[in-house]
Amino acid sequence: MKIIPKSGIEKLIFGMKQNDVTALYGKPDRNYKDEDNNVIFAYNKLKMRLTFYVEEDFKLGYIVASSPELELFGFKMLNRKISEVKKDLATKGITKFTQEEFDTFENYFNEENWIIFQTEFDEVVKFEIGAIINQKDEFDWKFGKK
Repeated sequence: MKIIPKSGIEKLIFGMKQNDVTALYGKPDRNYKDEDNNVIFAYNKLKMRLTFYVEEDFKLGYIVASSPELELFGFKMLNRKISEVKKDLATKGITKFTQEEFDTFENYFNEENWIIFQTEFDEVVKFEIGAIINQKDEFDWKFGKK
């Protein structure tokens, strides 16, 4: 599963609507609203949770994934030491990370690409990617752009 920086994962492109996603992947295994009334789709087989933002006309704006098949620039991400992942990403110019700690978890956030690597015990266990916010402080929706 190819991660496309600033755009999404595989065929999931930021700015898609719920019907665009169900046309590709079928009905989600779970469909619910979070505390902000955003719509959440969860796909067990894909190991992904998709967030459609209520304030953005329910466009896909955030993806949380934990599939071992995730690849960024051809590099596998999950179940690897964060130091190895960061070394691989440095070859592609991604070097700035903000680090946060929560109990046994650590998050490594790269704001330029709006990506987060969540680690536990020094290994990447989860990946998150969000739609980019442009200079006008608006979402830079990629879906439908040529």
